Amino acid sequence: MYKKILVAVDGSAPSLRGLDEAIKVAKGADAQLMLVHVVNELVMAADYVPSVYSEGIFQSLRESGATVLEQAAAIARRAAVSIEQRLLETVGGRAADEIVKQAKEWPADLIVMGTHGRRGLKRLVMGSDAELVLRMSNVPVLLVRENPEAS
Repeated sequence: MYKKILVAVDGSAPSLRGLDEAIKVAKGADAQLMLVHVVNELVMAADYVPSVYSEGIFQSLRESGATVLEQAAAIARRAAVSIEQRLLETVGGRAADEIVKQAKEWPADLIVMGTHGRRGLKRLVMGSDAELVLRMSNVPVLLVRENPEAS
């Protein structure tokens, strides 16, 4: 049975559905959740943002990530689930790499994350952290779609 469940959260609707499913699993198994949010500072690389502004932008990204984590933690606490939370940072790395790395270090028995369920050109252009986590993880991964009926 799963005792340590890592949940990747980003504040999106699919992420919140993933959190809800993780809470259900955790309650049924008396498991603990590790909530993680990845801040990727490459989004605002120095080539694009003058250095005088970059630290303020990076700090804003961190604060936004901390807010996402705290909102997810509040939901889990209301459900009476034991939690830890981590804000992970990377510069130029993929969020999926950080999620899988944290799952190994903690160590998680299960990774849960929401997915937009993009297909075709949208998936090709936007990429899929969920797909990368699924491919790289050594533990089971539960992917939760925002709207399972949509295709």
